[in-house]
Amino acid sequence: MSTSLHAAYVPAFIGMLNNMKGWLDLAAATGNEADLIGAKLTDDMFPLARQIQIASDAAKGAGARMTGTEAPAMADEESTFAELKARCDKTIAFLQSLDAAAFDAGASREVVITFPNGGGVKFDGQTFLTQFATPNFYFHATTTYAILRANGVGIGKQNFLGHLAPYMFAPPA
Repeated sequence: MSTSLHAAYVPAFIGMLNNMKGWLDLAAATGNEADLIGAKLTDDMFPLARQIQIASDAAKGAGARMTGTEAPAMADEESTFAELKARCDKTIAFLQSLDAAAFDAGASREVVITFPNGGGVKFDGQTFLTQFATPNFYFHATTTYAILRANGVGIGKQNFLGHLAPYMFAPPA
């Protein structure tokens, strides 16, 4: 049985974006929103809000490049948990709107990403998705999780894998 790229990646992006929203709900309970929004793991890394923005950009950018469409523009101005959750919702809605056949057809599409310095990378769609977009997405999702955890938010692995809850079962009695 063959699995389509759309089926393998889009639900995973959506699941993790939903998990991230849940982490923000748990973070809100600390009453420390202003400090957490700007929290970093180290001085040379982006703060929490930017990590979520980049994860969103990676997911919607993957969907757009794979389908040959435009990703929705987002201003990167979120400064509250509610605004970051709304951004996740917009990203999820975009991912849900993608045509699965168009996404899968993007496997052979040329994807070129140009960096601000004029250099860049060029891939076929499948390599872009599997070797660039997905690792980049999970890097920023994981960094978001780590920032929250390092700052005392009570989250654990079950929160990171929360999207798998429908597949869980109880041990035998």
